[in-house]
Amino acid sequence: MKGKIFKTAIAAALTASVIGVQAPNSAQAAEGDFELTIMHTNDTHANLDQVAKRAGIVNDIRSKKPNNLLLDAGDVFSGTLYFNTFQGQADAEMMKLMDYDAMTFGNHEFDLGANDGHQALSEFMFAAGVPFVSANADFSQNPYIKDYQNPEYTRVFEDGEIYNGIIKEIDGEEVGIFGLTTAETKDISSPGDVTFSNYIEAAKEAVAAFEAEGVDKIIALTHIGLNDSAKYDNDMTLAAEVQGIDIIVGGHTHTKIQPPIVVENGDPIVIVQANEYGKFLGQLDVTFNDAGVITSHTGVLHEVAKTALAPDTEVAAALKKYSDEIDAIKTQPTGAEAKVALNGGRSQTPGDGVGVRASETNLGNLITDGMLAKAKTVDAETVIAVQNGGGIRASIDAGPITYGEVLTTLPFGNSLAIMNLTGAELKAALEHSVSEYPNELGAFLHVAGMKFTFDPAKPAGSRVTSVSVKEGDSFTALNLAKNYKVATNTFIAAGGDGFTSFGTAYKDGRVSEPGFTDFDMFVDYITSLNEVNPKVEGRIVAGPAEEPAVPGKQEADPDMTGETAVVKSGEFDVEGNLDLNFSEATVKELIASGKALLIDLPTANLTLSKENLQQLADTAGKGFTLSLAVDKAATVDGRPALADQIDFAVIDAEGKEIPIKFTSSATLVFDTSNAKIQFGAREDANGKWKILHGKLDGSTFTLSINEFGNYTVVTNKGQAKK
Repeated sequence: MKGKIFKTAIAAALTASVIGVQAPNSAQAAEGDFELTIMHTNDTHANLDQVAKRAGIVNDIRSKKPNNLLLDAGDVFSGTLYFNTFQGQADAEMMKLMDYDAMTFGNHEFDLGANDGHQALSEFMFAAGVPFVSANADFSQNPYIKDYQNPEYTRVFEDGEIYNGIIKEIDGEEVGIFGLTTAETKDISSPGDVTFSNYIEAAKEAVAAFEAEGVDKIIALTHIGLNDSAKYDNDMTLAAEVQGIDIIVGGHTHTKIQPPIVVENGDPIVIVQANEYGKFLGQLDVTFNDAGVITSHTGVLHEVAKTALAPDTEVAAALKKYSDEIDAIKTQPTGAEAKVALNGGRSQTPGDGVGVRASETNLGNLITDGMLAKAKTVDAETVIAVQNGGGIRASIDAGPITYGEVLTTLPFGNSLAIMNLTGAELKAALEHSVSEYPNELGAFLHVAGMKFTFDPAKPAGSRVTSVSVKEGDSFTALNLAKNYKVATNTFIAAGGDGFTSFGTAYKDGRVSEPGFTDFDMFVDYITSLNEVNPKVEGRIVAGPAEEPAVPGKQEADPDMTGETAVVKSGEFDVEGNLDLNFSEATVKELIASGKALLIDLPTANLTLSKENLQQLADTAGKGFTLSLAVDKAATVDGRPALADQIDFAVIDAEGKEIPIKFTSSATLVFDTSNAKIQFGAREDANGKWKILHGKLDGSTFTLSINEFGNYTVVTNKGQAKK
């Protein structure tokens, strides 16, 4: 451990705990101390529209701070049309013009490996004009890159090549820089024949190698995440377990660290990270004493879009040839055509409970379906996808879908995350989602692979009345104790939009981030479909909780989608009775439809023609109840019974039975045995059975009837199925 003699004094000056957050200190050098400014970026993901402004900030800092470094912590690849179109070459030219000093690999640098074996990555490395550092990545089996990897720590290095670490001389002082890439890359990208060793062991070897060369100012340039899953790697664990590192410049978790974090591990270790998408340029000013220990530091994130500094004209001019082509691409069709308008709009009337922030929409369904499809290719156990309505910014008209429309609808470039949640955590998120209903809320969740209902009349936090998850071909009730893999975007996976249960899972390391931007996932999905024609499917239903079914009582709710209206009977009571109530509105709907009505019973069905229904309506008045009774008997009037006895009666709104004879026949069909001779049988008012002729077709027997009563099917003695 370096600088032991200074440990007590330094710790007091920094007021750091074992692991704590350090407020900015003025980076003032004592006589003989060394001042260093580190400018840093991470997770830019091909967001280049503001790159000339970023370069302008770099120019300004360099003019004021001659002892400086410009570092990138990875994930330059993937995220916008700049990458889709130029596969890293636009980013490489901008980085070369800004003269970066070192870069490490992010997991997304390997995204194209499955397609081109990392040829595009090697071309990016050659063009970026920067040395790459990676102490735990092994490219020795990759045909495109293996000849450019140098497994050493060196003072002599070249742009476009890879080193475990490099030693930079700045104003007569030597600074060691080594790199680390998350081992999670193998699960969330396409590294192929590139492998990753243990990051703690690699870091210890790096520190030992630098110290053997007399280097006592050491920077870890990492793409492992600030507090990412301990299953793989993260910066907080790195700082706690490896002594000798002074500064960790990180990426991967897109964390906005301001002020810097300080971990006390013998000597202080300062950790920085600059959020995402080139929104910020990080600046860390540090002072080292003669023993290479940090005595003071100041960290700031410069918001690029809001800078008053002049953009770099050379960078702006270089970008134009790329941006002009991107602007033209935005008007080009994706190749998919929407058969209907895709609703991503907000409510026009506050509090009306519609729009993408308060209700299910066909576009919300389409986006989550695409997210779920992509997540399943990464982790087949993923069964649900959720998308916050606030992340859907516009509708898409029917017709050819352009890239520009997709970018307008999904402008944030949010990446895919897969959460491992309990059912209870998911239900808590759904409660938060509908907590402001009917008012709009950006956190309103659109869903795939599940459906839920909520009751707006209940207090917020207790509104969700049912949740079911699609597992296989059917939906099953959400199990609060069970764990589910749930796909979403990284913004809400980290607890954004107030999703505290998601944030808890994130902090626990139960979230993986395979990448894939929402824009790319959506385009991939819609272009894979034979037809883009999504519908509102009842995935999210607002309304009073349904009353539990009561055996023996049922409100008729005909399915009107077919040529015949159908009512499927519910549960009979223990005595075999069921009252099927037809409300006045239901009767009016049936009459207006002109359709026949099929009453679907467990062992039989009754079909009433439109004429039968009109006669019932005229006779019974405002609604009626069809009273059903089912009984079993081995014989009827000495004849073997082949079916249940089913007794039909009509009850009016006042509870009186109405005798009715139809002017045209209704149809009663029984499921029976295979006896060759079958007859219908009807019980008269005196309890006597009358034999009726019907039609036998296989195991079904059809009777035409003109009045309700108690019916069954019988056969001659000795003709029952042997």
